[in-house]
Amino acid sequence: MTHSPHLSVYTDKAPENDDRALVAQMKTDPNTFEELYRRHVQAVYRYFFNRTHSQNEAEDLTTQTFLAALEALPHYNDHGTFVAWLFSIARRKAADHFRANARQSPQALPDDIAVDSDFLNDVIRTERLQHMAAIFRALPKKDQELIRLRYVAELSFAEMGHVLHRSEGAVKKAVYRIIDRMRKQLEENYE
Repeated sequence: MTHSPHLSVYTDKAPENDDRALVAQMKTDPNTFEELYRRHVQAVYRYFFNRTHSQNEAEDLTTQTFLAALEALPHYNDHGTFVAWLFSIARRKAADHFRANARQSPQALPDDIAVDSDFLNDVIRTERLQHMAAIFRALPKKDQELIRLRYVAELSFAEMGHVLHRSEGAVKKAVYRIIDRMRKQLEENYE
């Protein structure tokens, strides 16, 4: 999968108004769904890959999510944002997947760490990532989900609020509290 310039919420993500226009246009031209797909496929894939740590499972779940979205699009109401609606579908697909497989989703962070030429820095980085992974695994599931939606799927706080049916401020505060707790736990490991 290639990176699309319209995916990062931190830089130049496509405005939600453009999504609304495309959704409205879908009523007369179903081919416009392709643009919605292109805008959001990477974020959905990253979310699933972080949950499953399997390229095949992440691709399958991404496909299932977009098929479900395409089928449900005539029933989409414009009360929230399209991306929040899409991630509500993605979260249900993930829950169905793990329930069907009768296993818990792996909580470890990916092991594909870029290797630098400096061995000591590599060891330190690996050790810190292992500590971060352990801290992440120890978080309650709801906190893990907040971190995934923000930093893996790169949703804005407003979009997360729509997905989780919470206010933007409540989501933002919760994420920052989780990050602060994780930072303090990491600092304690190195004291």
